[in-house]
Amino acid sequence: MEGRSTRKIIHVDMDAFFASVEQRDDPALRGRPVAVGYAAARGVVAAASYEARAFGVRSALPSVTALRRCPDLVFVPPRFDVYKAVSREIHAIFAEYTDLIQPLSLDEAYLDVTGNRAGLPTAWATAKAIRARILEETGLTASAGISYNKFLAKLASDHRKPNGQFAVTPDMGGAWVETLPVARFHGVGPVTAAKMKRLGIETGADLRAKSLAFLEEHFGSSAGWYHAIARGEDHRPVNPNRARKSSGSETTFDRDLTEPAEIETGVLRMADDVWNWCEKAQAFGRTVTVKIKFQDFRQITRSRSHAGAVTDRDQLHRTSLDLVRSIYPPETGIRLVGVTVSNFEAPVRDDGPALPLFGAGPDSRGASMMVEAR
Repeated sequence: MEGRSTRKIIHVDMDAFFASVEQRDDPALRGRPVAVGYAAARGVVAAASYEARAFGVRSALPSVTALRRCPDLVFVPPRFDVYKAVSREIHAIFAEYTDLIQPLSLDEAYLDVTGNRAGLPTAWATAKAIRARILEETGLTASAGISYNKFLAKLASDHRKPNGQFAVTPDMGGAWVETLPVARFHGVGPVTAAKMKRLGIETGADLRAKSLAFLEEHFGSSAGWYHAIARGEDHRPVNPNRARKSSGSETTFDRDLTEPAEIETGVLRMADDVWNWCEKAQAFGRTVTVKIKFQDFRQITRSRSHAGAVTDRDQLHRTSLDLVRSIYPPETGIRLVGVTVSNFEAPVRDDGPALPLFGAGPDSRGASMMVEAR
């Protein structure tokens, strides 16, 4: 462990970023439960203030459910240009402390500060200085996790939220992980956590007790990752040039659709969104995937890989339509469609976060919305 425990990594995570920007810019919203998004029937909460979270309002929650939980909830339309501008300010601060910055989204990033550009005595002091600068220059608070690897730093940043920081040192890493629920682990989603629970794995200690052979039997290629993180091990470097693997766009309709013409209009709109990004980035992929979510929330995907990259809009249109037509007639109404292009011909530098989830606006089908994770 000693030979691999020399990195000093900070995970910085802004506190309720979208909602906090709205509360900063509108004093009337301060202290009130705020949701960024739309209160429309098919709206989705993009972000929630901490006052709203006290009522169980979270990102990705349907707006109607959010209002049931918190009748006094104030919805504010998203202003993504503002959030991106603030994010650039924050990343400029990061760059004063290290060149090794790996953004995960607009509101969080890994920083490798092993080189100690600022000449501060510890990574703890560096994290504290970064958070103070963010508060001074943007009026927003951030939380930070400090550790010797990315997995532990990300876990640690959530440990003292909001507006706090926590460090996991090499001599405590493995033991600390054992105390945590596996549902908190990066790479363990709700489906995997439920499967682990069925297998008697609910904590890091439970996971560590399982042999690699057992994990391979039940989790296949992910077994090595689970075996390592149960011991607090993660040897991934902070990668400022992380290759982007896909580009996608999806939309939730304001009513469930069954008519092919309406469904295909939505698919083509999403294909156009993706094509515009591909053309601007000059990044073209071989695989096209169409995602369909039905009114009962069942979800399916259909994919096709071409021999070469999809290099024109018409080809993307044709493939997307062929894929969605493969499910006709739909079993039930369709509430969401999405289009993604992947398997790029060459690695594409990820200069900005993907837009992972979309929801309907108040007055038009297919208005897109980013959803903030924290």
